[in-house]
Amino acid sequence: MDVYEEIVALRQQGRRGAIATIVNVRGSVPSFETAKMLVRDDGSIVGTIGGGCVEAEVWQAAREVMENERPRTLTFNLNQDPKYDTGLVCGGTLDIFIEPVLPPATLYIFGAGHVAHSVYKSAKVAGFDVNVIDDRESYANRERFPEAKEVIAEDFDEAMARLAPSETSYIVIVTRGHRDDMRVLRWAVQTRARYVGMIGSKRKTITIFRELLKEGIAEKVFERVHAPVGLDIGAITPEEIAVSITAEFIPVRRGVARPLRHMS
Repeated sequence: MDVYEEIVALRQQGRRGAIATIVNVRGSVPSFETAKMLVRDDGSIVGTIGGGCVEAEVWQAAREVMENERPRTLTFNLNQDPKYDTGLVCGGTLDIFIEPVLPPATLYIFGAGHVAHSVYKSAKVAGFDVNVIDDRESYANRERFPEAKEVIAEDFDEAMARLAPSETSYIVIVTRGHRDDMRVLRWAVQTRARYVGMIGSKRKTITIFRELLKEGIAEKVFERVHAPVGLDIGAITPEEIAVSITAEFIPVRRGVARPLRHMS
């Protein structure tokens, strides 16, 4: 089973993993430099870096790496630590680099107007797989969004019924009206999406939140909603607004903590 093919398959399935590579060897070790082991999110592995206690520790570290999405390097001194003495090695030191394998970040843009088109372009440059959803085929089409992963021109409720955002998904709500914004937000806050943002003024945001609260949706689910969407950089034009929205994705994607805006 080829490790590289398995990495591609894992990402295509929208799953996580971590790849461990022996990057430096000094002395005799039970494997070879550049040996690789892929640890999938279900704990299964492909490949080997020599087996034994070293591999067990690397497996555990790989689980942590895929969870916090940050790489790390482990060093094992097989000469000095008795627990690595299995009778199979002569002793030596090896460094193992473990890096996360993550699915592409997926962006769902609800709405296909001017702001949506600008967000599509800026998010593509930032490395997102972009999906555009709008109930107007004259707006949601391949001519306007040629590089989108998917362009869906159908009723929002029908589209949402067959979409399943994962924890690596981002949702931006920029439809043409409050009614559509509210029904998309109702669905979005109950998904596993990492990021949910909605365009509009603070007054509009509070009004929509309150209406959804009346429907029985728990207040705590709105704590992760970025609304008004985008960083406060004084953006006015669709292009500037798109930059502010895409910029807000970055700290979320990289795990950099920043305060969320809450309903007041």
